[in-house]
Amino acid sequence: MLETRFTETFGVSHPIALGGMQAVGRAELTAAAADAGCLAFLSALTQPTPEDLTREIARTRELTDAGFGVNLTILPTITPPPYAEYRQAIVEAGIAVVETAGSNPKEHVDDFKAHGVKVIHKCTAIRHAVKAESLGVDAISIDGFECAGHPGEDDIPGLVLIPAAADRLKVPIIASGGIADGRGIVAALALGADGVNIGTRFMATAESYVHDDVKAKMVEHDELGTDVIFRRLRNTARVARNAVSRRVIEIESEGGTFDDVRELVAGARSREVYASGDLDHGIWWAGMSQALIHDVPTVADLVARMMDEAERVIGALGRDVGAARV
Repeated sequence: MLETRFTETFGVSHPIALGGMQAVGRAELTAAAADAGCLAFLSALTQPTPEDLTREIARTRELTDAGFGVNLTILPTITPPPYAEYRQAIVEAGIAVVETAGSNPKEHVDDFKAHGVKVIHKCTAIRHAVKAESLGVDAISIDGFECAGHPGEDDIPGLVLIPAAADRLKVPIIASGGIADGRGIVAALALGADGVNIGTRFMATAESYVHDDVKAKMVEHDELGTDVIFRRLRNTARVARNAVSRRVIEIESEGGTFDDVRELVAGARSREVYASGDLDHGIWWAGMSQALIHDVPTVADLVARMMDEAERVIGALGRDVGAARV
């Protein structure tokens, strides 16, 4: 076992978090990751209402006796979700840890901390991480440019972002983006992280909600299997490469606005991809770590394999370093 500040702070067996993924973070995947010894997160906004979230938390508890958390993503929108009601549902359900992501989490941190809930905030820039730490979060998840979803506008990859965060922060650090195996776990720990956040790799597991055709495409994709869209709109997002992502980039290059791509990138179309396996129905989220996905195991098998590999890598590095010093 690898014991770190992350495992000690959150009471899990392995320094791995299953990050909250919109449309994907459902009961079956969350329960499987929790049973495997990870800190697993349901996605609150995957559920249409706070009442639905309450039911999904209860459903997860029927599937596992292990603890788990809830992700609450905070993004600017014309019609924001009823965040206060989602927070209340999380607190009333007795959830012990929440992962926030996106905009300034102060309102949410204050409320959760007042109810004894630990908070991890995911961010993409050191300046945002320092601010979140000052707000009292218990850990920072730092998201490198390799990640799926929104990597920010600074384009800093994990090899630089993780140690830069370790130099500035006092709370435990969770490395996020581009990590899919034991080698990535060891690399993140060597760079100063206390744990890792994994999303894309967990999508291609037996318990994941997404359609088998989506999982097969993730296995097929290599390191060139993503596109970065919304660059000109200053809302950069990394998605799996398909006909829709290429069309969005084409429209952007021609000076198009968000209104020109709104229908193409609608969330309902993304959810339909996951449900139906129609890979070109809409954009769908995936990170560069697709290059490291070669099969679709159970979550338990994947986690065991990653941890075995991490232990082997650490052992091999110890021998090699010792030999080099002789």
